Amino acid sequence: MTASPPDTTPAAPLAAAAIRAYFEGGAGDEVTLRANAAAWRAIGLRPRVLATPRQVDTQVTLLGRRWPTPWLAAPMAHLALAHPDAERGLALACAAQGAGLVLSTQASTALESVARAVLPEPQRGPLWFQLYPYGEREDWLRLVQRAHRAGYEAVVLTVDAPVQWAGERERASGFALPADWPQPNLPARPETGTLEALLARAPDWDDVAWLRSHSPLPLLLKGITHPADADRAADLCDGLVVSNHGGRVLDGLPPTAALLPAVVEAVQGRCPVLVDGGLRRATDVLKALALGANAVLVGRPLVAALAQGGAPGVAALWRRWHDELRGAMALCGAATIDALTPALLCHGAFHPLECL
Repeated sequence: MTASPPDTTPAAPLAAAAIRAYFEGGAGDEVTLRANAAAWRAIGLRPRVLATPRQVDTQVTLLGRRWPTPWLAAPMAHLALAHPDAERGLALACAAQGAGLVLSTQASTALESVARAVLPEPQRGPLWFQLYPYGEREDWLRLVQRAHRAGYEAVVLTVDAPVQWAGERERASGFALPADWPQPNLPARPETGTLEALLARAPDWDDVAWLRSHSPLPLLLKGITHPADADRAADLCDGLVVSNHGGRVLDGLPPTAALLPAVVEAVQGRCPVLVDGGLRRATDVLKALALGANAVLVGRPLVAALAQGGAPGVAALWRRWHDELRGAMALCGAATIDALTPALLCHGAFHPLECL
């Protein structure tokens, strides 16, 4: 048996401005980055009155299990740059507040350490592992098996970033990870070199089918934006995430609020549909659920909370969001998540595509 990687994470070695540029920036002109948040704000709420429920329940069902809240922390890389609590602090705060967690392949903390922090909490949310397909198929599978042994309950394969490069904010700030920066969960070193070399190693649907057939864990695909891809993913996998990578990979994609309805229609309930990108308040989550998402992934607000207050800051954010969601559901006459439907939403002058 091989020893687990060390649990410790280092202090951030970079200037604060460079770290902010990394966490806050996006690709190109950051059109998609801005549109993601603006699109949720552009959707109005249209509740009915005199229908206030006596109780409000925020529980959701994902992959056959009931969970306390409809949100998970999105996979985010290198959180030791934001705060020494890093991924373990994020995990503890999420577990204490009933939120789920998707741990990044590029986490600066060993996946075993995070699992040990989360699994004993009786009121926690889902614990999933995000996989970047670096290296060969066998490298992916070894990492999936390692996550399975540690107690993770699903694998989220990122499929929308076979080619990546630094955004303009990152380059302008001089952001670069030190050569010895810890990445204890990589299946293999990321490909470097020419574009042709990257394209030659890009995964395809056959790779997804192979991983699904060999994985000991349910498999979700993250990065679905087109209904045709959603239809194919729903037949092949156990769930999908509507995501434009937070506007960090390809600029010019529509906001996820605009993409979600067509994906939900294509899936037709065959598997869970999650969504991320631009969710900045609990009312944004309500809108996503009303549009047909089964749950959401939240990223940048948690990074900001972690940077400002460590694990207690993340816990405080989740408490505020939970109170806000329950209050908004009550005002919309929705006693349960299932009661949130498109009829509660107002488009027209608020149509999301107007913010592009």
